[in-house]
Formats: sequence, structure tokens, C-alpha cells
Amino acid sequence: MKIGELARRSGLAPSRIRFYEASGLINAQRQANGYRSYPEQALQTLGIIGCAQQAGFSLEEIRRLLPKADSQDWAHDELLASLQRKVGEIEAMQQVLVQNKAQLLAIIATIEGKPEGMQCAENAERVLANLRAR
Repeated sequence: MKIGELARRSGLAPSRIRFYEASGLINAQRQANGYRSYPEQALQTLGIIGCAQQAGFSLEEIRRLLPKADSQDWAHDELLASLQRKVGEIEAMQQVLVQNKAQLLAIIATIEGKPEGMQCAENAERVLANLRAR
């Protein structure tokens, strides 16, 4: 299929498809007239790339996991290990986010707990002093 059809079917811009091709993630055959011709498999590969990027995989990680151009074989063990590693990374990020949220909520509580009659500048100093004490 030509790039226009692949773009329409995948929902991606032709420039994005050309970028993925230049990055070695998908392959195209050049026709005599210079047009690119993509195999049906390119549509599936683009879907996998999109899902992998949403899951946090870099293009380099995706490149290592996709079957090589001359093969349809997936590196099963490497794929499984990469997916498990990514789950671990996500769990670590979740812990950091929980800690960040708790810190922000504590700061909000400190700001909202301003003693009656205290000016904003004084309250700002009080909040900063509280942050430095942590």
C-alpha cells in the first residue's frame, strides 16, 4: 500500500510514517516511480509502536523488540523481560508520584493552616521554614 493509504488506515501523519521508516522501525519498498510501497504488516507494526510508546517504551527499546526486517520471529524472552522491566519502572514512578502528592498536600495544608491575621508574606516565610525543616 502507498503511504497515503497507510496513513489513513493507521491514523498517523505521512511524516510520522516516514520518520519510523527512517528510524528503521518499518520498511518500505521503493517502486520504479519512487513511491514507497508498504506491506500489510506495516499497519500492525505501527499499531505496536503506538502501544509501546504509550506504555513508555523509547523508540530504541521498540527497535530492539520488534522482529528484524528479514524475520517474523519475536525475541520472546527479551520481549517478556522488557515488559516486566517496564512494569517495574511504572511501579517505581507510581511510588514517586504518591510521595510527591503527599508532599504537595502537606504544603497545601500548611498554607491553608495560616494563623488568623497573619499576612501572606509572613505565611510564605512560615511555609518555607516548614519546608526547610523537612
